[in-house]
Amino acid sequence: LLYINAVLTVLFGGFGLIFIFGAAAAFGIANEKRWGYISAVLISVVMLLVRLSPMLTDGISILFNFGFLYQLIMPIALVALLLHQQSREYQRIWFS
Repeated sequence: LLYINAVLTVLFGGFGLIFIFGAAAAFGIANEKRWGYISAVLISVVMLLVRLSPMLTDGISILFNFGFLYQLIMPIALVALLLHQQSREYQRIWFS
């Protein structure tokens, strides 16, 4: 999902630190590096917080906007999958 997020960021005109760190984290996970997992968790939480930031100005009413909810799908999936019990157990055992 980190690679897909990086590709979609480039396709839709975005490029920034989150893209660079997300791609590096995906590379680290693909090569079973502990730093890749840790950075992926941090990047996915930052992406989720960035996507939730419009709630600070618009309040809870923005949750009824379909476009806003659609943008939350990828960050929520990343956080959920990275922090899932089986993912944490796998990285604890196999990552160096």
